[in-house]
Amino acid sequence: MNSTADHLTAREDRAWRAFFETQVLFWRRLGQQLQQDTGLSEPDFAILSALEQAPEHRLRAFELSDVTQFEKSRLHHHLNRMIGRGLLTREQCPGSSRGTVIALGPEGLAAITAAIPRRAAHIRQWLTDPLDDGQLDALTEISETMLGRLRATDAPPAPPSAGCA
Repeated sequence: MNSTADHLTAREDRAWRAFFETQVLFWRRLGQQLQQDTGLSEPDFAILSALEQAPEHRLRAFELSDVTQFEKSRLHHHLNRMIGRGLLTREQCPGSSRGTVIALGPEGLAAITAAIPRRAAHIRQWLTDPLDDGQLDALTEISETMLGRLRATDAPPAPPSAGCA
């Protein structure tokens, strides 16, 4: 038996559909423009930007997984492709015979450095420029509220790595 509580109201459905389609089109457009302008995919950008912000431009694979939210096997395959393209290197952890670190290579650093301003321009074009100041503030407040709820239901993050051990 269906009750009205089982279905979205017309107002909720309108909000959901607008939100969903906006996300799909936004990420598709951002991905297409990033690829066209820089030759990087969205996963490339996520990994390179995480490493660009990391101390010494290095992270363990599990740390990259936490930052990018990629599953272990997807991340492993993507890292291998990026290493093959010369964007990243895999290094042995000092003092650990089994541990490895993923490091941003010179080509990867050059690629992310060139891509960051392009990404900023794309975000302005498709997200911030169409909104007035009040709408941008409202979007920020709404997003932070939703993010707080979503983060509250996530598993706690792994403790920060103390090196390669």
